[in-house]
Amino acid sequence: MSSSLLSRRYFIASLGAAAIASTAGLESFASLLKSTSAIRFGYASITWEGNDAQAIKDISALGFPGIQLRSNILKEYGEKPAALKELLAQYKLEMVALSSGGVGIAPNTEADEITKHVSNAKFVSNVGGKYLQVTDSALPKDRKPEAADYKQLGKLLTEIGKRTKDLGIPLGYHNHMSSLGEAPNQVDWIMDAADPRYVKLELDIAHYQQGGGDPVRAIQQYKDRLLFLHIKDVETVAAADERNRNYRFVELGRGRVDLKGVFAALDKAKFKGWAVVELDAVPDKARTPKESGQISKTYLEQKLGLHV
Repeated sequence: MSSSLLSRRYFIASLGAAAIASTAGLESFASLLKSTSAIRFGYASITWEGNDAQAIKDISALGFPGIQLRSNILKEYGEKPAALKELLAQYKLEMVALSSGGVGIAPNTEADEITKHVSNAKFVSNVGGKYLQVTDSALPKDRKPEAADYKQLGKLLTEIGKRTKDLGIPLGYHNHMSSLGEAPNQVDWIMDAADPRYVKLELDIAHYQQGGGDPVRAIQQYKDRLLFLHIKDVETVAAADERNRNYRFVELGRGRVDLKGVFAALDKAKFKGWAVVELDAVPDKARTPKESGQISKTYLEQKLGLHV
């Protein structure tokens, strides 16, 4: 074979390799393909501030195949889950999860907490949804959490998780600012106190970042216990808001979360499941929730090469 032909083939191969390398923001083109096929993307309705009808329409129009709803949906559909199931089917949406609220550990409330969250899990099952998400109800500001609080929460989560599992609805604990599970070590204490057979981690990467953690490391640590994820971004602000927070959640790519690293870590962990894009509120009031959703979708597709 002539040297000119070899050079030509090498040149063509080099062009192809360069094109592949520049296509994605992940570690490799092979990694991109695996991550794209293994992860399904949903979007959370929280940004619409209770206007779930509009959230369903907009999330469907954006092209997301899944939606996460909050417990406020129970006011309208709690007694008619079949109607919600039909509505979601009309808009070609799967119900990824229901945000069931915080699990409280106040004395003599255990039975009520179990009843509430198990009832919500039954609703998820009847709608055809997949998961139940819970946070925890933070302690009063005048009392610091103690080791016993984490053990009690873990025990209660386990009891709830046993019952939801029987319904076919796995339970995911959502790490969250201003809760018992804010900092990485606190998340560890809760997860250690809960039975891994019944309580999984629903990792919110932006809350974890703001709580002082590295979400990439969290994915590596909890790769065998990840149920699904909240994909969001967070930025630091100069002036604290009315809740004395010096941070706010923003559209993907506009904060300081290492999103490329997150998806590379998910690929390395061989995660297969749902990633729900979430934005608590529109940071720029000139935009609509749908417009913010489009910004995040564009980031996923154009900057990370992921297919929604």
